[in-house]
Amino acid sequence: MERKEIQLLVISLGIVFLTLLVIVLVLFFYFLKKKNNYLVEKMEAELYFQSELVKTRIEIKDQTLSEISKELHDNIGQIISVGIMQLNMSISSKSIQVKELKDLKEVLAKALDELRILSRIINKDNLLQSNFIEAIKQDLERVKKLKKIHYRYNLTGEIPKISEEHDLFIYRIFQEALHNSLKHSHSDLYEVNITTTETLFQLKLKDFGIGYDTNKANSGLGLTNMKLRAKLIGAQLIMESNSSGTTVTLEYPLTRTNETEH
Repeated sequence: MERKEIQLLVISLGIVFLTLLVIVLVLFFYFLKKKNNYLVEKMEAELYFQSELVKTRIEIKDQTLSEISKELHDNIGQIISVGIMQLNMSISSKSIQVKELKDLKEVLAKALDELRILSRIINKDNLLQSNFIEAIKQDLERVKKLKKIHYRYNLTGEIPKISEEHDLFIYRIFQEALHNSLKHSHSDLYEVNITTTETLFQLKLKDFGIGYDTNKANSGLGLTNMKLRAKLIGAQLIMESNSSGTTVTLEYPLTRTNETEH
C-alpha cells in the first residue's frame, strides 16, 4: 500500500512539474512574442517617422525653390530690367551723366543684395540646424515683400533647444499654415507669437481674414497632414476660425527627450 502511495505521489508530482513547465513555457513564448511585436511596432514607427522626415525635407526644398523662382521673376527680374532700361537710355543719349551712373549703381547694388538673401534661403537647412525661428522670420519678411502684407512678430522667452528633426517638422507646419492663410484668408495682416517656457514651446499664427469652415478645413487646407506631423513629434495643433480671422496654434512640450544639447 505504501509503495502504491509513493508511486501515486511521484506521478502526481510529475504531473504538477510538467504542468508548471508547460505554463512557464507558454508564458515565456507569450512574453517573447509580445516583446517581438513591440520591437516590430517600434521599428515600423521609426521607419514611418524617418519617411515623413524625408518627405518634409523635400517639401521644404520644393517650396523654397518655388519661392526663389517667384522672387527672381517678380523682384530681382524687375530690378535688373530697370537697370537695363536706364543703361539703354544712357547709351541712346550718347552722354552718360554722373547721376545716371549713381542711379544705375544703386539699382545693381539692390539686385546684388536680393541675390545674397536668396543665397541664404537656399542654404535654409543649415540655418534650421542652428535656429529655425530665424527661418520663420525670414519667411515673413519675404512674404511681406512678395505679397505686400504686414506682420507683427513677438518672441517671449528664450529660443528653445529642439532636435533638428523636430525643428524641421515645426518649421514645415508653420510653412503650411502660412501658405494656407495666404491662399484662402485674403488677409493683409498677420500676427506671429512665439512663447517659450521651461516646459512648453508655443507657436501661434493669426490672420485677420475671412475665416474658414473648420468642418471642411481638414482636407481642403491640409489640416489633417499638419495634425499628423504635430502628433509625430508629440505636439498638438489647434485651429480656431471665425469671420474675423483664423488662429493656428502649435503646442510642443519641452522635455528632456525632445530637447537637444548644442
